[in-house]
Amino acid sequence: MYAAGNITRNTIAMVLAGGKGERLSPITLRRSKPSVPFGGKYKIIDFVLSNMFNSGIKKVYILTQYQAYSLNKHVKESWARWTGLGEFYDTISPETDSISQQWFSGTADAIYQNLRFINYSGADFVVIFGGDHIYKMDISQMMEYHRRNRADLTVASLEVSPEDATRLGVLSVDEDLKVMSFVEKSQNPPRIPGRHSCFASMGNYIFSTKKLVEVLQEGKRHHEDLDFGKHIIPLMLSRGDKIFAYSFFDNEVPGMEPNERGYWKDVGTIDTYYEANMDLISISPQLNLYNLGWPILTNQGNLPPAKTIFDEEDRRGINIDSLVCGGCITSGGTVRRSILGPCSKINSYALVEDSILFDNVQVGRHAKIRRAIIDENIVIPEGMEIGFDHEEDRLRGCIVTESGIVVVAK
Repeated sequence: MYAAGNITRNTIAMVLAGGKGERLSPITLRRSKPSVPFGGKYKIIDFVLSNMFNSGIKKVYILTQYQAYSLNKHVKESWARWTGLGEFYDTISPETDSISQQWFSGTADAIYQNLRFINYSGADFVVIFGGDHIYKMDISQMMEYHRRNRADLTVASLEVSPEDATRLGVLSVDEDLKVMSFVEKSQNPPRIPGRHSCFASMGNYIFSTKKLVEVLQEGKRHHEDLDFGKHIIPLMLSRGDKIFAYSFFDNEVPGMEPNERGYWKDVGTIDTYYEANMDLISISPQLNLYNLGWPILTNQGNLPPAKTIFDEEDRRGINIDSLVCGGCITSGGTVRRSILGPCSKINSYALVEDSILFDNVQVGRHAKIRRAIIDENIVIPEGMEIGFDHEEDRLRGCIVTESGIVVVAK
């Protein structure tokens, strides 16, 4: 069922999962961006870890940093349990485990501080991916592309319009997709040969191990805040190393529908996070969570099934066009076009519309919630209305985005 070739057995992976996600505040005040809930039961990091697992990569270090406790707990209670002999999903935090006992000061610095794990592994390849994006990807296909090109570095790339490319790091490539240069936020970004589009770096890399160690050690002699985009890629280009771009649009996973091809979301703001979640409840979502050929895995827990209670004319428990997680009870209330996190309860005569509820949210009787994100363990008092009067919402201390999404944090 899963794509796994011999190449993945000689591979170690590093997942960069220390991001603060400041633009997602206030839901990232007490958790890192990779540990933010998504789609009700998942965490954002589950997507990259599922891609690793389904691709046959099961030697994975997750480099945590900001507000690491909840993410470490999640990995320990789920991913760390699903490995066999010689396999692991393990977390590393800089304040306890790095050589220099310092916070990571750049993406490449995070890997440099943990080079000993790579050296001890004996791996031929190192996969370095971010932990805060939503997508499906068979990484073994990118690894085969890396091997076939005899590359020193392969960069996963999104095909974007020139207008969008002005905000991103863009790769200039030749007809064989060999990288010739790398520029960030250029007003005249280089085009893909023969097309009007550009290749933007996804920040996901495959290195040949020997080359990675070599360039990190050289780069660290000149830059304390060592970064792959700013320092390592330019360094490798100046040395004449072989760098190739890998088109993410060419990647296929089992059971993928045509509208899913190329789906990749950086849920970096409240509005983009809300929109990506709401896409999940559409009739034909771009991200299909029900494709068992490429499952998104997470900690399932021992929760009872979701249920509805009461079927009276003015008191009916109903969930319409919604995702409802285990342990939820809709007790005489109405839920429309919403996502209910595990163990949430909607009490009688309450209304929840176009909203995202995290774990264990309790909505009191006659309360009304519209276009809102409710953080975990919050109790909405009886009769309260959220999302109907934004001035009133702000007076309560809620955040209201320009598009009108109300965030209720702890």
